[in-house]
Amino acid sequence: MKKFFTVIALIGIFTFGASNLAKAQETPAATETAAQPAPAAQPAVTPAPDAAAPVVAETPGFHQALKQKFIEGGPMFMSFVLISLILGLAIAIERIIYLNLASTNTKKLLKTVETALTDGGVEAAKEVCRGTRGPVASIFYQGLERYNPKDASSIENVEKSIVAYGGVQMGRLETGLSWIALFIALAPMLGFLGTVIGMISAFDAIEVAGDISPTLVASGIKVALITTVAGLIVAMILQVFYNYIVAKIDSIVNEMEDASISMVDIITKYKA
Repeated sequence: MKKFFTVIALIGIFTFGASNLAKAQETPAATETAAQPAPAAQPAVTPAPDAAAPVVAETPGFHQALKQKFIEGGPMFMSFVLISLILGLAIAIERIIYLNLASTNTKKLLKTVETALTDGGVEAAKEVCRGTRGPVASIFYQGLERYNPKDASSIENVEKSIVAYGGVQMGRLETGLSWIALFIALAPMLGFLGTVIGMISAFDAIEVAGDISPTLVASGIKVALITTVAGLIVAMILQVFYNYIVAKIDSIVNEMEDASISMVDIITKYKA
C-alpha cells in the first residue's frame, strides 16, 4: 500500500512539474509576441458561406447510448428483460451472501467438538455446535441430540439423523436456484418475442406501403435485433452467477459429507 501511494505521489509531482514547465515555456513566447510591433491593418475579408467550419457531432456517453438503445428496443419488451435481470441478480446476490456465511472451517470445528466431547461430554459438544453458524454445525448438533452413551444402538440413530438432516441442509442451500434458472431461460425468450413482433411490424409496414424499401423496414428490424441482444446479455450475466452458486454449493456439500463421516468416527471413539 505504501508503494502504491508513493507511485501516485511521484506521478503527481511529475505531472505538476511538467505543467509548470509548459507554462514557463509559454510565458517567454507570449512576451516575445507582445514585444513585436502590431502588423499593419488589412482589410477585413468576409468568408464565403461555403467556407464555414464543419460541425463535429458529440459522441454520446455509455449511459446515454444505453438509454437510447433501451428506448429504441421498445419500452414494453425491454422492461420485462430488465425486470428479469434485476430479480435474477437480487436472488443471486442473496444466495452468494448466504453461502459465504454458511461456509465453515470444518477441520477447526471438528477439533473443537472433539475436545469439548472429551472434556465436557455431549452437552459441551452440543453447546459448541449451537454457537457455530453454518449447516455443518447444525448437522453435528442433530447427531449429538440423538446420541445416548448408555444406549448401544444410538450410533445408528446418529448416522440416520446426520444423513436425513444433511438432505434438509442441502435443500436449503439450493433454495432460489430454480428462480435463477427461470430468469436465465426467460430473458432470451422475451428477446426472441420482441424479435418476432418487430419483424411482424416490419412486414405490416411493407404491406401498408406496398413497396419494399430499407428505410421502411429498418425500424422494425432494429427493434427485433435490440431485444434479442438484450435478452442474450441478461442470460449470459445470470448464467455466470448461477454457475458460481452451483460450484459453491457443491463445495459446501462435499465438506458436509466429509465432516459427517468424521463426526460419526469421533462419537464412536468417544463411546469406546
